[in-house]
Amino acid sequence: MNYDFEQSIEDFEEAVRKAHEGFYQLRLYVSGSSPRSSKAVANITSICEEYLAGRYVLEVVDLYQQPDLASGANVLAAPTLVKEQPQPVRRLVGDMSDEDRVLISLNITRKEA
Repeated sequence: MNYDFEQSIEDFEEAVRKAHEGFYQLRLYVSGSSPRSSKAVANITSICEEYLAGRYVLEVVDLYQQPDLASGANVLAAPTLVKEQPQPVRRLVGDMSDEDRVLISLNITRKEA
């Protein structure tokens, strides 16, 4: 019996791509526990739970504790949300209180009331 390892790898990679379709990888850069940072965390968490429940990972990076990550990600202000997946990468600066702006940046359609 001949086993086609290359095809097997291609099939596996395709399955992984399909499993991650619609999956969001987000990184929120904040500056300590300031009120603006806390508000941004609360706002983006609320939006993600409402629109992306079970389909996202949100990493919160405190720039006071990990300043080297800001330069690597080209973050100039905080709070900044970076959508790494799905492509294209998008950045949004602010406290994430404008839900429509966040949804547009994440390319998410608002739920009908």
